[in-house]
Amino acid sequence: MEKDAINPNHYKTGDVEAIEAIKASMTQEAFYGYLKGNVLKYVWRFEKKNRLEDLKKANWYLTRLTNEYQTNTIQGL
Repeated sequence: MEKDAINPNHYKTGDVEAIEAIKASMTQEAFYGYLKGNVLKYVWRFEKKNRLEDLKKANWYLTRLTNEYQTNTIQGL
């Protein structure tokens, strides 16, 4: 089985995944900012650190931000 460096199993232990606990602790706008900040962080450092892995992480957070925004826009939130 291939190791998932983007969302490893240690983020999914227990009843609640870490990203969901973070989301639950924030307002919707703050969570958007958290996701956006992670996109910027991984894009900013990709050439100096993990290159492709960091781009994949940035993409993961951008996809999550896109999905959150789209879902909340559709629901009128």
